[in-house]
Amino acid sequence: MLERARYLIVDGHSVIFAWPELRKLQERRASVAREALIKRLRDYQDWTGMRVVVVFDGKGAHVGATSDPHDVQIFYSRKGQTADAIVERLASKYGHRFELMVATSDYLEQQTANACGAECISPETLRGLMQEARARAKR
Repeated sequence: MLERARYLIVDGHSVIFAWPELRKLQERRASVAREALIKRLRDYQDWTGMRVVVVFDGKGAHVGATSDPHDVQIFYSRKGQTADAIVERLASKYGHRFELMVATSDYLEQQTANACGAECISPETLRGLMQEARARAKR
């Protein structure tokens, strides 16, 4: 049986506000907090081989995405749309094609992602997975 590709979809602001050190950065400058999270997610992707997608609330006219084939995929929602909606849409579209894990503290987002076949984890669980992956990578 062919193994399905594994993806981690992260609700960026949900994680930033759940992790005290990123929340402090957010209070000073949002872009610095986003970059710190993206750097950690990039490391996690490198350590585990799991593809990472991070979604942030944006303010533009349309959904923005930055993507290098080997880098973390980053989405920004458009004005009037939430990151939650994008996370849910990604889970709905890809939940049955790929092995998905969604990291968010939003309960409704978790329920929707679960219904689409994704495993949901809290920001705290994500932190633990990242620490475990870092420890394995250093061995």
